[in-house]
Amino acid sequence: MPNDIVVISGNSNQKLANAICDTLWQPLGLAQVRRFSDGEILVELGENVRGRDTFVIQSTCAPVNDNIMELLLIIDALKRASARRITAVIPYYGYARQDRKAAPRVPISAKLVADLLTAAGTTRVLAMDLHAGQIQGFFDIPVDHLFSAPVVLKHIQSTYLKDGRDDLILVSPDAGGVERTRYLAKRLGAPLAIVDKRREAPNVAKAMNIIGEVKGLRALIIDDMIDTAGTLAQAADFIMDLGAVEVMACATHPVFSGDALKKINSSALSEVVVTNTIPLTADGEHTKKITVLSVASLLGEAIRRIHQEDSISSLFV
Repeated sequence: MPNDIVVISGNSNQKLANAICDTLWQPLGLAQVRRFSDGEILVELGENVRGRDTFVIQSTCAPVNDNIMELLLIIDALKRASARRITAVIPYYGYARQDRKAAPRVPISAKLVADLLTAAGTTRVLAMDLHAGQIQGFFDIPVDHLFSAPVVLKHIQSTYLKDGRDDLILVSPDAGGVERTRYLAKRLGAPLAIVDKRREAPNVAKAMNIIGEVKGLRALIIDDMIDTAGTLAQAADFIMDLGAVEVMACATHPVFSGDALKKINSSALSEVVVTNTIPLTADGEHTKKITVLSVASLLGEAIRRIHQEDSISSLFV
């Protein structure tokens, strides 16, 4: 890579940042993100970025507010150091589920985060599997929205469809995820089913019915993220009760809040496939049911193309 590119990382997912830099044959830029004793964040850039193309890799996962603040301060430091362009690479975009007014007198937090990023000095955003695609329109700057589908499809084909097996059915856990699941099902030539669930409160949902036939098939539940895993575990048990021979799950973002891992371990799920957009805790890394796929090559290729002003539309599949 030319020496006019700098890749910097906050503290949220340095393992992914290093993996991305390995694909670019590019060292991770010198930057320190530290805390004062009162919790305030200090950012210090360790190299000259004047006139250079800069990329900041930061997943805004838990602790969400700290990681967002780190990202904003790094961007501000780059702007004040006269970086030519500042691209925020956000593998996981926090607050994405608050993308509309779902009740009276509530904020649209995803829009506010977009405004903060723009005001800080971001000139471009590279994100992966946004919970709501319309978040791209919350920005007045270019947004490149990547999907983990190429990585996921390769894993499904090599793992669940090997040896000519054709007993796989893809399942959407709710109506909102049908488009995502239908796309993968079409690419794989697999049938599709939909779980009809009724949400009773935030992070609380109850599966009520299923549209499609899962009896005698291996079911793969497709989602963009797994948070508390309550809905996922309930859907898996529900599908098994309907006669499925096995239930797996695949999601891009392993949020895994609360006792999510415990729910996964005690559920009917035989495997949960996620990506490394969010780093797993030590417990998550040692959970046998969880398989982690890397999106480093995909993000690295997108960064390379953005830097070289090449089209990245072929990566949007």
